[in-house]
Amino acid sequence: MDEAAFRIKLKQYKDTVYRIAYTYLQNTADAKDISQETFLKFYLRETPFPDEGSEKAWLIRVTINACHDLRRSVWSRNRTELPENLADSFETPQDNALYAAVFSLPEKYRVVVLLYYYEDYSIQEISEMIQRNPSTIQTQLERARKKLKMQLEQKGGFHYGQTAIQACHGTNSDV
Repeated sequence: MDEAAFRIKLKQYKDTVYRIAYTYLQNTADAKDISQETFLKFYLRETPFPDEGSEKAWLIRVTINACHDLRRSVWSRNRTELPENLADSFETPQDNALYAAVFSLPEKYRVVVLLYYYEDYSIQEISEMIQRNPSTIQTQLERARKKLKMQLEQKGGFHYGQTAIQACHGTNSDV
């Protein structure tokens, strides 16, 4: 891949790769490292992709695998994490509440919520990417919605949580 084409792809996918890495690792530095590692593999890959969809799916799969590898490493298991609070970096309290609620979910729910709502993948596509049964993905989405609804209701009433969801997604979903 030539440098100009790589720069275009980097701009196109960098946010997606970083968000997925951060979702798994919940650490800015590690997410940046994984993003760099993923894009290095992408740059060095010699086999072209048949289409843009398979290219993005490959990047997501490589990112997830790299996150799993990092978490399994001896270095990762033997370090102490400093807490990060990125939830206060959004413009509105509703966005902050939604962010905090999503990232307080267990990992299996965070990942499917991110891929489904933020990356617009179907349940079938998510199941192929993270190698789980489609019915498992559907169940995890349903449980994540219930957990988010409960958390947002506790933070300031259902209207407050619903406003946060609508502001983020531009929908009238009943999470």
